[in-house]
Amino acid sequence: MSDIDLANDYVEVELQTLPLDAWHRARGGRMVPFAGYHMPVQYEGIMAEHLWVRESAGLFDVSHMGQLLLSGDALDDELEKLIPADVKGVQLGQQKYSLLLAENGGILDDLMFSRWPGGIYMVVNGACKWDDIAHLREHLPDAITLNHLEDRALLALQGPKAFDALKRHTIGRWPLDALVFMRGGLFEIAGVEAYISRSGYTGEDGFEISIPADQAEKIADLLCGEPEVKPIGLGARDSLRLEADLPLYGHDLDPETTPIMAALGFAVASKRRREEANFPGATRILMERENGPVSKRVGLLVEGRQPVREGAAVLDADGSEVGKVTSGGFAPTLGAPIAMAYVPAALAEVGTRIQLNQRGKVHEATVAAMPFVSHRYVRGAK
Repeated sequence: MSDIDLANDYVEVELQTLPLDAWHRARGGRMVPFAGYHMPVQYEGIMAEHLWVRESAGLFDVSHMGQLLLSGDALDDELEKLIPADVKGVQLGQQKYSLLLAENGGILDDLMFSRWPGGIYMVVNGACKWDDIAHLREHLPDAITLNHLEDRALLALQGPKAFDALKRHTIGRWPLDALVFMRGGLFEIAGVEAYISRSGYTGEDGFEISIPADQAEKIADLLCGEPEVKPIGLGARDSLRLEADLPLYGHDLDPETTPIMAALGFAVASKRRREEANFPGATRILMERENGPVSKRVGLLVEGRQPVREGAAVLDADGSEVGKVTSGGFAPTLGAPIAMAYVPAALAEVGTRIQLNQRGKVHEATVAAMPFVSHRYVRGAK
């Protein structure tokens, strides 16, 4: 797995339990503190779980994430003052990735949002959902209603066989295969109403499933009763996302990092939004987009077998520290250690040799094209 210190995140707060807490424990899930919750880090082992998702399908419990529903007059206009996405252009059922930005252009969180009938459904990171909710309530006018959907669970079914397993139990106004990557809609799974989007955090085809929390055990049992599906923990989720070039907030993204530095320029791809330049930090972000950032997030292939972890220093030719590793670990699919790091722009070209210092030991690495493992999203009819 990568370098997330799962056992030490948020240990000073009273931990909450997921709707499936007892379900995880009954299946041998090893529970650790993460994002203020007891969460399963693994069941049978991170390596085995990682490879199972790449080959078949895994069920992740991501109910710690914040599920929000925004509604009200002029919602699109008001939300565009806080995020750089083209909210107005998002059609019913369409999903988009975006960023909650600070005034300096730094990233307060990354998020997904979808157009629902009568509003915007938004999923934010569990570790900072309360800060996000406070930020949205502070900056959105009183005419906008924000509902935190605390009575809902969120499950992610990921892997090349996820479609086959889910289709057997799903009915809706249209067939499940009508959903392609970053589209969603209302369905029923064994009589339970579910909002299903074709998306996820592994680089594989898959689905995120929002359901009433009191129905989570029923749906988890149903899906894990399929031969393709096993429950998967946080450890494999982390190594999967690292291979797929999916940055993690609080590690690879933070309030001092802009979208351009983070190699997330696609999040400011709308010509209209760039021309209007009315999102937080627009001047800085657009200048970096035009001229390039001072430093940039890159992928690294690390020589040898030992992973390099978060916090390791990136060295220049003189041995001085010029950057930091933000995520690192062993990549089961590749059979080699990989990492993400921020390096000076002059060192960001693919193929550049890099030295890393981890606790006094120097490791050799090479800047690599990302993702390390190709995405397998379904962008057309299956």
